[in-house]
Amino acid sequence: MSADERHFETEAIRTQVPASAEREHSVPLYLTSSFVFDDAEQARALFADEVAGNIYSRYSNPNTDELVRKLCRLEGAEDGIATASGMAAVYVALASLLQAGDHVLAGRALFGSTHQILTRLFPRIGISHSYADAAIPEAWESLFRANTRLVFIETPSNPGLDLIDIEWLAALCRARGVPLLVDNCFATPYLQRPIALGADLVIHSATKYLDGQGRTLGGAILGRKALIEEARFFARHTGPALSPFNAWILSKSIETLAVRMDRHCANALALAEHFSGHPALKEVRYPFLPAHPQQALARRQMRQGGGIVVLVVKGGLERARRFLDAVELLSHSPNLGDTRSIVTHPSSTTHSKLTEAERLQVGIPPGLIRISVGLEHVDDVIRDVEQALERSR
Repeated sequence: MSADERHFETEAIRTQVPASAEREHSVPLYLTSSFVFDDAEQARALFADEVAGNIYSRYSNPNTDELVRKLCRLEGAEDGIATASGMAAVYVALASLLQAGDHVLAGRALFGSTHQILTRLFPRIGISHSYADAAIPEAWESLFRANTRLVFIETPSNPGLDLIDIEWLAALCRARGVPLLVDNCFATPYLQRPIALGADLVIHSATKYLDGQGRTLGGAILGRKALIEEARFFARHTGPALSPFNAWILSKSIETLAVRMDRHCANALALAEHFSGHPALKEVRYPFLPAHPQQALARRQMRQGGGIVVLVVKGGLERARRFLDAVELLSHSPNLGDTRSIVTHPSSTTHSKLTEAERLQVGIPPGLIRISVGLEHVDDVIRDVEQALERSR
């Protein structure tokens, strides 16, 4: 059976580096900073990129190579690189393709640190940006400029769960010769494959669902070979390399990605359905709920609705704080995608550097609680949320 005939779950498990002379079944750790050359000519050829091979673990390593090959198979990408964190992946992907005078068009709903790159760091080097609203697709076309060099989106977005039609936007970008970069962190390649829908690059915070157990940091950039070559050059000479140990953890974690995401999604949907219409809540957001304004789009471009549920509590900031203090089973943490269910208050943590007006623009009112629904029995998660809502009245 060829690799092209194998299913997602099989590729996630069976994509491995070749076994060593020891014939190990599970890929070993390659904890070495550098590699030995056979002779002077091989050293010269490796540094001249005339032959393939390992030189230094900041450039490549069998563990990071396996992780990248695995993610390329799962995303349908031509090439990729691994980075030390998800934000390293965001920065490398953007900075490697942009220069002074360029313009980025981005979806308004972005992770807080990505927003800081666009609004505070890039202006220092002469890179400008514009934001477009997911709910107003007709506005996107008018926001392209002559110097627009990249379009960047999250879908579903963090934390508001806004969606953008990837296929439609990819066609718009192709007509203008502008690459489309999609942050696929919330969906993972198991639920959504942006490259198959026309995207040029995909990025991941592997820290989240790809690891799935809150153990390590990591990131990845995947997509068209020509664009990845730019990212690889940038990363090689600026140093945001993923460690071999973290790459080994992540590659092993991905072997269980499909079964974990099935459970995350089933639990999240059950939680969202249970609390829809709850008297203590203004709103429950989940992509596969009928009440979500983009449910049809979610079902068209995602396999399932993901593991994130958003609750907007009545009573605003003070009620939200009381709710967070009342949870007993769920963890109060800024992370997501863990086996453990996690509650987060974005307004005061992950998106606190945005102004209140900016948060409201992207659908983050003071009473919004993000729940990353874990793998516990969903009845226990529901009971904890219920008692926290009751005690926070």
